[in-house]
Amino acid sequence: MGQSASIPSNSPELTRHHSRSFSFTSRFASSSRKTSTPMIHPPSPPPQLDPLTKPEPIYSDYTSEIPDECLAQVFQSLSSGDRKNCSLVCKRWFLVEGQSRCRLSLNAAEKISTHLPNIFSRFNSVKKLALRCDRRSVSISDDALVLISLRCRNLTRLKLRGCRELTDLGIAAFAQNCKSLRKLSCGSCVFGVKGLNAVFQHCTLLEEISIKRLRGINNEYGGESELTPELIEPGMAAKSLKSICLKELYNGQLFGSLIVGAKNLKTLKLIRCLGEWDRVLEMMACSNPNDFNIENHGLVEIHLERVQVTDFGLSAIANCANLEVLHLVKTPECTDLGIVSLSERCKLLRKVHIDGWRTKKIGDEGLSSLGKNCVNLHELVLIGVSPTMITLDVIVSNCRSLERLALCSCDSIGDQEMSCIASKCSALKKFCIKGCPISDYGLEALAWGCPNLVKIKVKKCRDVTRDVVEWLRERRESLIVNLDSDEIEAVDASASEAGGVQEDGVDFPAVETNVASVEDAPASSAGRGSFFRAKFSFLSGRNIAACALRRWSAGSSNTNGYQ
Repeated sequence: MGQSASIPSNSPELTRHHSRSFSFTSRFASSSRKTSTPMIHPPSPPPQLDPLTKPEPIYSDYTSEIPDECLAQVFQSLSSGDRKNCSLVCKRWFLVEGQSRCRLSLNAAEKISTHLPNIFSRFNSVKKLALRCDRRSVSISDDALVLISLRCRNLTRLKLRGCRELTDLGIAAFAQNCKSLRKLSCGSCVFGVKGLNAVFQHCTLLEEISIKRLRGINNEYGGESELTPELIEPGMAAKSLKSICLKELYNGQLFGSLIVGAKNLKTLKLIRCLGEWDRVLEMMACSNPNDFNIENHGLVEIHLERVQVTDFGLSAIANCANLEVLHLVKTPECTDLGIVSLSERCKLLRKVHIDGWRTKKIGDEGLSSLGKNCVNLHELVLIGVSPTMITLDVIVSNCRSLERLALCSCDSIGDQEMSCIASKCSALKKFCIKGCPISDYGLEALAWGCPNLVKIKVKKCRDVTRDVVEWLRERRESLIVNLDSDEIEAVDASASEAGGVQEDGVDFPAVETNVASVEDAPASSAGRGSFFRAKFSFLSGRNIAACALRRWSAGSSNTNGYQ
């Protein structure tokens, strides 16, 4: 009676229960009364699984026994996208991935300032930081940079791009908090001399700086408000500084004291910096010792590109007897005299790039001296100069370790010179020739010489046909031969398949939409100037015919490919 009160009389469950068990219980009860024996329950049968039903899988975390340190090492070997995906697996992976990240790149727009505390609470072990801001956006201010410096005390590398709201005060405060900084790179910023002096004074471990288009310095020099600008002082970083790179500065001479004061300087790059540099180079070379000792090896690498340097500057560089790498690009006032003076004293040169810019001021005299004295050359690039057969024979005969050779726009290089290279450059591995009057016969000579040759690149040589290239590939199967006509066809095919949307060999930068991204990816910039630079750099490395073919193929396949 008690059970019937909780279940309705017309319930289907009650009906099924009585229909199955009523007959059995009644018979068993009647028999038990007759025999008066105790009731014994039969053993319950084991549960039977339905063969059509699959058992539910049992998931277990096999990484739970791996220490956090080992898991962090695994994350560090992954790419940027894989690390982000791994951080979403579980809470433990999220924490380990954030605490083990050493490199971080941020879109340094003003809107990120409110998120900085959360970002650096998660990524609390960052040592290499990049802050980039698009020119159409407002960058972070000094307060944000100071907050970053307080959270990243152990920062060793800092890269600033387009952070136009940062001033000398913010840079000075950053330098006081991050004294372990070893590398500083800044471009298109507006802070000036005072901020840099604070960095050189407080960051005593600084080893490398790269300054490009620093507007604050350009405005201070020669302006109406300040006739005697403040100079950049070496500071305490002069003892540790090893590399200086200056690009596109109107007044790079302000760094003269820093260059001269850096006694352990190994690499100097001056690229498109206005002003006369002979005096700075002379003072720098005289400050470095000529002897080879343990404490100071002197200048090892120097790049001079589109700067005002004469033979006096090259003669001053000759005092750096341990020089190994020389790039002399489009310096019209340098002649054979400077090359001879430099090659006679810098006999340890391994890599030499000379772009004569078709001024014909560097010729046989300078190149012959280079071949006679610098026998350790491994890489030689000649652009816009015309060495004769005699000069070329001197170079390839004496420089027996020459592995990489590039001859571009050299009117004197023909089939006979190619035969000389093939017969005497036994160590040559990579050879590039562009815009030279060679023919198929000259290229055929490489089939019988240069036993260690791995790759050949031929561009804008009108008398070289595809037949000799195919023959050369069959003759030496392991040799890679690239002809510019093949590249034009590849561009045409890719454009027709993709509807003219994808450019061959060029990765156009995309606008960053995430707050944080990994340093491994290249910097993105959506500015109009950077877009045109990317387009012009693409066209400068391609034939005009290739561009025309690409446009025609795009128009024939998809009229909406280009806007």
